[in-house]
Amino acid sequence: MAFRGCWRFVGIVPRLLWNTSTPCRASVPVGRSCVSVFDNSRQGSALHFRGYSSEPLSTEVSYEQLKQRLNDGKVVVIDVREPWELREYGFIPGSVNVPLGQVNTAFQLSPEDFREKFGAEMPHRTDNIVFLCLAGIRSKAAVDTAASLGYKDAQHYPDGWQGWAKCEELK
Repeated sequence: MAFRGCWRFVGIVPRLLWNTSTPCRASVPVGRSCVSVFDNSRQGSALHFRGYSSEPLSTEVSYEQLKQRLNDGKVVVIDVREPWELREYGFIPGSVNVPLGQVNTAFQLSPEDFREKFGAEMPHRTDNIVFLCLAGIRSKAAVDTAASLGYKDAQHYPDGWQGWAKCEELK
């Protein structure tokens, strides 16, 4: 019986949409998608769907954004490469080296233990943290780890040290 009621409802929905007073370019939630445009013009009507996601807009930061945040002092840069990589390739001045294998435990240390082990202040859960590595793969994993530990504003620099060094050479 409920099934028959559903079929009746399905027959009504198109008529409701046709006679709707919803303005063009309106967004109407429909399950996990959203009707983003309803065009009820003389040429015909059309529904356009766009995807819906609860993901944050972006966990990536560009070279220009990172450079600006470093100049403003509004970012904590965590380099997740191994110490030998920093010695061999170089590092961003002011970054803190926390190898990827230690990120999970490091961000659960007390602030005093973090300072003693890594030589820097432990970031707060509300700080803007940007992770980087050599080419952007490990830094993405570090963002996921930090997010799972409650760090709300964790991002990564996808071009990594290689991209940073290339951009710095061009200046």
